[in-house]
Amino acid sequence: MSICRECFHRGDHSTHDFNMFLSQAGGACDCGDKSVMKEDGFCSNHGNKCPRPGTAPAELMCVAEAMMPRLILRLLQHFRESSTGAANSDNYRVAVQECEGYVQMLMEFNNMGDLMRSAMTKALINPQMYRDLVSPPHPDTEYGAYMAESNKMYEKAIDSFPAPDPPDEYRHLPALAPRLQHNTLLDEFIFWTFKYEFPQNVVCFLLNMLPDQDYKEHLTRTFVMHYARIPLVLENSADPETLSNRVVHMSVQLFSNEALALRCVQQLHLLHVMVLSLRLMMGKILVQNIMHDPEKNFHYVIDCTKRVMKEHCYWPLVSDFNNVLSHKSVALLFLQDDALVDMWFEFLSMLQGMNVNVRETGGHIEFEPSSYYSAFSCELEAAAYPMWSVLAHLTEPAHAPLARRIVAAALGYLQDWLDAVDFTAARLHRTEMLHASFHFPLHRYLAAFLCAGVRAMGLRAADVLPPPALLRLLAAHPLRVQKRDEVGFKFSLLLPLPSPHQGSGSRNQSSSDDITLYSRILNM
Repeated sequence: MSICRECFHRGDHSTHDFNMFLSQAGGACDCGDKSVMKEDGFCSNHGNKCPRPGTAPAELMCVAEAMMPRLILRLLQHFRESSTGAANSDNYRVAVQECEGYVQMLMEFNNMGDLMRSAMTKALINPQMYRDLVSPPHPDTEYGAYMAESNKMYEKAIDSFPAPDPPDEYRHLPALAPRLQHNTLLDEFIFWTFKYEFPQNVVCFLLNMLPDQDYKEHLTRTFVMHYARIPLVLENSADPETLSNRVVHMSVQLFSNEALALRCVQQLHLLHVMVLSLRLMMGKILVQNIMHDPEKNFHYVIDCTKRVMKEHCYWPLVSDFNNVLSHKSVALLFLQDDALVDMWFEFLSMLQGMNVNVRETGGHIEFEPSSYYSAFSCELEAAAYPMWSVLAHLTEPAHAPLARRIVAAALGYLQDWLDAVDFTAARLHRTEMLHASFHFPLHRYLAAFLCAGVRAMGLRAADVLPPPALLRLLAAHPLRVQKRDEVGFKFSLLLPLPSPHQGSGSRNQSSSDDITLYSRILNM
């Protein structure tokens, strides 16, 4: 939630517990938005406390309603004209600086109040108005010739901004269509916002109109339709850190509304788009894993030395993913969709065993590589945070089937990973002892959902614990990064696992102890 200084001081916060900080990036004030704030927190100028002078006469706003579409179109025409140069961050910055004053003028119009804001939002979301302004045939005049040339620039820009190539089974999703289709001024406005790397003044202009609920719905849906292009923008940006903050600055205000986020998930497949975008982005930087025998290892992991990892280009995607998973209704939909769970575990498999550490025995290493920080940050933000977001919603026995589904998926992908790295016995060759990784998200998901399922959802340990032989294989890699004396002790504790043929009572008690031990090992 964000609120401007004026609305905060006009509101009654005598019974509220709050922390306030000032945003350096600006944004939209949520005062008056019932989907974000409770009405009793609105200031005296919003909600039921706001005096209603009556309906404005139609003739009062007729000039504004006639002019506003063309004022907005003129800004879009500037973006079209500026797109003909080299596609790089410097040229984008120049184009944005040239229209700084114009955007400020539009923001001042918006600040005039609800009536002017309504005139602007109606112009932005009206499909017929967009067709009348930009669609051919154009008049045989100088302006008509200009518009024809402007449309060519627009079409060329659209062609240069493709979506990533999705798997065949998801090509039908509108948000993953290879070519964008725009039906309103707002659609094209969002396109140029993405194309020009989320200029701060344009982002603030778009966010300042969020109190209009129809506009907020259209803006969110349009944002989702363009979402798959975010990885392309981040990868090509000269300053991905600043760009990441601007993307999240916009997306966090759109996806924080649970009802709106849920509609986007159900109608526009937002979760599919997010996971696919992240998976396709990371799929470009895979390298062969070097654990165990490289000649028999056909597992591929993320290369932590690449720019995408070192500059955290993936951060807006995982931040948005965590944001929508914080909504219980969305998280439960995620867990109920087998295809989504499979896609997510395919992504986690890219992190499994990444950034292999090789012990140097021949000489001193003067400088340690910085890739370790990229690896730990990625696993924490892209794997651990979503895991805890989902687990926070699984608190009752009715959720047991969902936990069981994740455990089954984790075990299946762990078995595939063991096959891929050719690890079939819990013994390591002398040369293999020199290689170790700290990153096993599949193990962590298994441990976390096993514990949550048994402790909070009433699952029987005997029903979800993997066979003893598989459990020994799974424990071997996490134990590798412990001290040698601890490894021998803890690994010996795992060896005398009970037989599946023992009585159910003793088996369940032993399994609970095994889960506790296994989980502690994985979460050290």
